[in-house]
Amino acid sequence: MTDAVKNSAYDVVVIGAGPVGENVADRTRAAGLSTAVVESELVGGECSYWACMPSKALLRPVVARADARKVPGLGGAVQGPLDADAVLAYRDEEASHWKDEGQVSWLDGVGADVYRGKGRLTGVREVSVTGPDGRETRLTARHAVAVCTGSRAVVPDLPGVADVRPWTSREATSAKEVPSRLVVVGGGVVGVEMATAWQGLGAQVTMLIRGGRLLPKMEPFAGELVADALTEAGARIRTGVSAVSVHRPAPDGPVTVELDDGTSVEADEILFATGRAPRTDDLGLDTVGLEPGSWLDVDDSCRVAGSDWLYGVGDVNHRALLTHQGKYQARVAGAAIAARAQGDPLSRTEPWGAYAATADHAAVPQVVFTDPEAASVGLTLAEAEEAGHRVRAVDYDLASVAGSGLFAQGYRGRARMVVDLDREILRGVTFVGPGIGELLHSATVAVAGEVPLDRLWHAVPAYPTISEVWLRLLETYRG
Repeated sequence: MTDAVKNSAYDVVVIGAGPVGENVADRTRAAGLSTAVVESELVGGECSYWACMPSKALLRPVVARADARKVPGLGGAVQGPLDADAVLAYRDEEASHWKDEGQVSWLDGVGADVYRGKGRLTGVREVSVTGPDGRETRLTARHAVAVCTGSRAVVPDLPGVADVRPWTSREATSAKEVPSRLVVVGGGVVGVEMATAWQGLGAQVTMLIRGGRLLPKMEPFAGELVADALTEAGARIRTGVSAVSVHRPAPDGPVTVELDDGTSVEADEILFATGRAPRTDDLGLDTVGLEPGSWLDVDDSCRVAGSDWLYGVGDVNHRALLTHQGKYQARVAGAAIAARAQGDPLSRTEPWGAYAATADHAAVPQVVFTDPEAASVGLTLAEAEEAGHRVRAVDYDLASVAGSGLFAQGYRGRARMVVDLDREILRGVTFVGPGIGELLHSATVAVAGEVPLDRLWHAVPAYPTISEVWLRLLETYRG
């Protein structure tokens, strides 16, 4: 600590300047509340530099080539390998070359003050910021502190793991060259997307899956179709196996992964896509009676349980670890903070109202940008049944829709809607197939809006588009 400690007071202090923190600040500033934003890394956060943007930039050329190869008259022109250097340069551009001037300028534009450094809670409505030069600034919040620090990748504590310099999602999205061989441990979204990207760029990918299938949180057919495509692209997928140790004897040599079935796999790099943990371990939670390193338990306005001033927004509350859901929560939390600052106690936060992030447990949309794409919103059939709903799954072969045949020869895909038989609304929808990501918002509107199926029948899809699957699903349901 330096001799002179700067003290500043704001209406709201936001810790973390990723998309979530930025959106909280935008909403509180729009309501006229003075707002400080604290960031220890790059303004723009994980999504801008190590997740959404760079990963999709890596995937887009891979998926576009796969789609083009199935178009008559075009397939022969795209049989060669991708220009990996050009793809990586495109990725660098989409990640703003890991520079955040544009994001800082945006926050300046909304009137928020940006503090560079490590932010920690030091008491009720108090935040200490230790800057890059070691100087301390103490911020006090008249109304609210919003913790928007996100999550970090978890690397399992295996023998030898500290010495092999494993990839996490950060290294997988920012690597400067294509490895000849890549082992991917984990079959969730990060695992399948990065396997798709690096296999498409020329790596020989081996996936090690502890369970029995890919994408275990989606409908079973989603993982099956993605696995089929990855295998056809040359990836090797081993299910029912776990890594027990890893070794890299030479600093620049290969990694050997020992498995619990007695076999081993050798590769040039290893990616652990094995889950996330909250970035709350060094946040000063203990100074306000909370457990360091824990997920924050919040209500639908994202206010931390038992507090009238602390908010946990985005990944830290473990409700829906997706950028778009975090930004949605931020809009809700910002509105709630502003209303409470103006004297409204918000004793009731009605579902689907301005102060309730209801969609986090009723209508969460997600697109997995693999080949084929997998997209879902709401509940799977198993989740709906477990929740006690009387439901029916209605399936349709996407290849039977006229628009899919025009999209690509040999199109493979599937659609499912989970119908609540008592209310005649949709509890969930899943699409898997090339080019279906843009279909998802129509499903999200139907699920979030609880649109009656009798009314949905009058939403006529344009012909000949892949979205005609909506008509076919409803016809199948009606029998």
